[in-house]
Amino acid sequence: MQIESLKVFCDLAETESFTKAAHINGVTQSAVSQQISSLERQFKSLLIERSKKKFRLTREGQVLYDFSKQIIQTYEALHSRLQEIKDIVSGTIRVATIYSVGLHDLPPYIKKFLKAYPTVHVHVEYRRANQVYDDVVGNVVDLGMVAFPTRDSKLEVVPLKKDAMVLICHPQHPLAKSKTTKVSTIAGENFIAFEPDIPTRKAIDKVLKEHGVTVHPVMEFDNIETVKRAVEIDAGIAIVPQTTVVQEVSKQTLAQVVIDDAEFYRPLAVIYKKNKVLSPAMKQFIALLKESA
Repeated sequence: MQIESLKVFCDLAETESFTKAAHINGVTQSAVSQQISSLERQFKSLLIERSKKKFRLTREGQVLYDFSKQIIQTYEALHSRLQEIKDIVSGTIRVATIYSVGLHDLPPYIKKFLKAYPTVHVHVEYRRANQVYDDVVGNVVDLGMVAFPTRDSKLEVVPLKKDAMVLICHPQHPLAKSKTTKVSTIAGENFIAFEPDIPTRKAIDKVLKEHGVTVHPVMEFDNIETVKRAVEIDAGIAIVPQTTVVQEVSKQTLAQVVIDDAEFYRPLAVIYKKNKVLSPAMKQFIALLKESA
């Protein structure tokens, strides 16, 4: 029996998906099935109840999962400690991030990190916020990057910087004449909003409500890039993180205006699974990101 087989079994138990377990371990679904069957033969026990309706471990499967998790964590801690002793920073870091952070905030840090540690491979996946949390909890990725982090007993949350958010509009829009404005001036304006379940939308709605300001949502999107395109055709105004519009403002396809009497900002954070053994590479990557806090 190999530790790799126990890890595959644990990943399967946590994700409840042969497809995800195969993806995490870089093998085929058939290979996952074969390793589970091999463990069942070795322990002479049925580990998973085969049912199309619901994935569930048997009593023996749960015992094997509990002990295997301890073995894997001990092995990973040993491997990490040996790397630290040898001052080795290498390996792969799997990161899931929301689109805006992955496209605008993360690239400079990855570039700086890879320059310092060229033997590390950083694999980035772009996901919706809820999917980032699922991937981290399910061990599909090592680290997640989110805005407006949600507290969860299964997760460790490392606060990073707070992104200032600004009003954006078409360069010919009346609001574009000023560098700053009051939140009351956007009352009744056509507004390009994020979809209701997105944390940034909830935060913007909260601030507007606190100031008694009502806007007129005309479009809703699930990502900042589409929001910006709608504003560029003068379909309405929007409030977005300032870091995401640097290029458009410099090219004068968008105008940005600071709302000076209301606090619009977006806190960012790194999340990872509680009790996860962080490799030296992961620790250094988190440390680099924390420098921005």
